[in-house]
Amino acid sequence: MKQVKDVMTRDVRSMSPHDSLLEAARAMEALNVGALPVCEGPRVIGVITDRDIVVRGVALEMPMATTPISEVMTQQVQCVFEDEGLDEVIAKMQESQIRRLPVLDDVERLVGMLSLGDMAAKSDPAVAGYMLADISEPAQPTRNGLSDASGGVGAGAS
Repeated sequence: MKQVKDVMTRDVRSMSPHDSLLEAARAMEALNVGALPVCEGPRVIGVITDRDIVVRGVALEMPMATTPISEVMTQQVQCVFEDEGLDEVIAKMQESQIRRLPVLDDVERLVGMLSLGDMAAKSDPAVAGYMLADISEPAQPTRNGLSDASGGVGAGAS
């Protein structure tokens, strides 16, 4: 059975909670990723995603150059260990509807990230497709109606 270490991405870039949202966005752009682990020393304390930056930062008009990552990052982060079996991790990702997880070694230091993309590229692509279907199940609230922020397609300000 494959383990996390067989498919994870190694040598990942991490951010400090004191780094700015702009620094995080630039790192994501340079690395072509949508999530970065946030660490204090060797300990993972959160994850910053492109969605965190947009929904919790840009939408609230926070200054990108001076707002620290700690103000918008996801703090309740789930991690996996590099020696865990993929079957258990797949179940965890499906249950929690998570697409990316920091990977820790046996002394809880960050050693990589595991994503659906890693599973598709380095494992069975059929498993990744199955996982994506479960992870992408509609979450609450459902989005089948228009919210106050919604408009028609292409309905920008005139």
